[in-house]
Amino acid sequence: MRIFIFLTLIFPSLIADELRLVAYNIHHGEGMDGKLDLERIARVIAAEKPDLVALQEVDKGCKRSGSIDQAAKLAKLLKMDHRFGKFMDYQGGEYGMAILSRLPIEETVVHRLPEGAEPRIALEVLVKSTSWPGKFSFVGIHNDWMNEALRAEQIKALQVGLKGRDYPVILAGDFNAKPRSDSLMKLEKNGWEMLREGRKNTWSASRPTVEIDFFFSKGLPAFWFKDSVIAEKVASDHRPIAVVITANNKKSTKPE
Repeated sequence: MRIFIFLTLIFPSLIADELRLVAYNIHHGEGMDGKLDLERIARVIAAEKPDLVALQEVDKGCKRSGSIDQAAKLAKLLKMDHRFGKFMDYQGGEYGMAILSRLPIEETVVHRLPEGAEPRIALEVLVKSTSWPGKFSFVGIHNDWMNEALRAEQIKALQVGLKGRDYPVILAGDFNAKPRSDSLMKLEKNGWEMLREGRKNTWSASRPTVEIDFFFSKGLPAFWFKDSVIAEKVASDHRPIAVVITANNKKSTKPE
């Protein structure tokens, strides 16, 4: 019994058939108060006990954020593995996105997307859980912020890059697009399910009026989900989003 309780506290998703996910545009660690504070970002993430985290606006060696590897530091603070994908060189380092994972990462793929105001990529990791859903891909995305037509092209390019996957794929991040936009409708028309129950504004963090951060899934076996916006007003200019995905089987219960 003691071993079971310990494992549940440290690795809750190793016991239940569930996945706990977070997506967070961290604004290179700079909060609404103008302070750079990665420890604050880590505390926000840790409270959700996630298996996987998609991070946007991450610096690696950039002067503005103290020339540190932000993904590596967050991974160390959270005791997770990490992968970084570069958008572009910036201030003596690299600017891009990252994924943090408690699950073993078997493969990493960088998908180059059509460029707009800045270069863009999607970052994919192939992982495998010991229970449901087994092998799957987790993909972080951060689409162009200026042009909806370009965002639609970026989504189209990503779908081409993901073509032929014979396992589930979960897509997470800052889409810079509203729920009924052309770019997001392209996903839904191609079999992607938005993991969203009701409007949940995410930007800007202090008083959010816009909903632009989302999770999508494709190919997952029967499941339930419960999504939420984390009520963090200061740590970044976005509020993070979280979702708990639970297998729809006799051994699991629907998240409340």
